[in-house]
Amino acid sequence: MRRKWPVLTAAIPLAVGWALVAAHPAAAAARDGFPGPGGQVQPGGPVSQLSQPGEDFPGAPTGIVTPQASSSSQSATSGSQDTSVSSGNWAGYAATGASGSFTSVSASWTQPTASCAAGSQYGAFWVGLDGYASKTVEQIGTEADCTGPTPKYYAWYEVYPGAGVNFTNPVSPGDAFTGTVTSQGSGTFQLVLKDTTQNWTQTINATEAGADLSSAEAIVEAPSSTGSSGSSSVLPLTNFGSVGFTGVTVNGKSMDTLSPVQITMPDTSVGDMASDGSFSVNYAGTGFAQWFGV
Repeated sequence: MRRKWPVLTAAIPLAVGWALVAAHPAAAAARDGFPGPGGQVQPGGPVSQLSQPGEDFPGAPTGIVTPQASSSSQSATSGSQDTSVSSGNWAGYAATGASGSFTSVSASWTQPTASCAAGSQYGAFWVGLDGYASKTVEQIGTEADCTGPTPKYYAWYEVYPGAGVNFTNPVSPGDAFTGTVTSQGSGTFQLVLKDTTQNWTQTINATEAGADLSSAEAIVEAPSSTGSSGSSSVLPLTNFGSVGFTGVTVNGKSMDTLSPVQITMPDTSVGDMASDGSFSVNYAGTGFAQWFGV
C-alpha cells in the first residue's frame, strides 16, 4: 500500500522521467474504504521528482535532478548549511550520505486533525531510512485521509518494495506518537511505533536485503494512486493544518548536526530545523491536485 517511485537520474527531462516511472509499476493492496483513482492508494516509498530551488511547479518543472545535484554539501558528518529541494510527494527533512551511513532514525509527532472537503484527500506522516537516493524504504507512521467530510486515521508500516501493512490499533487526532527505525545489520530492521496517548506499541522485525542505508527522514507525504495499467499519480493532499516533528535523531544525535536537506512539495511549507532536530510542516493549500491533474 505504501509505495512511491525511485529518484531518477540528473537532468533527465520530466517526460522521460514519467516514462521510467510507468515502466516500473509497484503492486499494492487497495485501502479499506478509501480507494483512490484505480482503487490503489500507496503512501510511503521513495521520494519522487526532486528539483532544485527555483525549478518550481508552474505546470511542470523543466527537469529533475538527483539529490546530489543540489547546491550545498550533503554528507553524514558535516555541519554545513542545509540544502533545499522540491519534491512531488515529500515535505520535511532528510539526512543523506554514502551507502551505509545511517543505521537509526527516530522522531515524535502529534497526529494532526484532517479538515475534510468534497472529494478524497490523503496525508501520511512518517519516519524512516532510505528512499531519498535509493530504491528501498524502511518506514513507519500514521495517516489522515478524507472521503468527503469524513476523516479516517490509522497507523502503518512498510518495508518497500514489500507491501505496506495497516495496524488495527486506534488512532485519533491529538495522539502523541514516536516512531523509530533501526538497522540491526545483515539486512534486518526493527520498526517501532508508540502511541503514548492511547498506550499501544507496535514492534515489527523485518528484512530488506537491498537496503542502501544512505538516508534518514522525517516526512509528510502526499500518497499516490496506481491504476490497473500501472500508471501512477499523486493524490490530493489532506488539509492537516500543521504537524510538528520533535526530537528528530539520526544515529543517536540530532538530525540538525548532519546537514539535513529541507524538502518541500506543493501545498506545504516547511519550517527551519531547530538544533534539537525539531521542525514543522504546514498545509498551504496551493492547488496540488490541479498541478498533477488528479
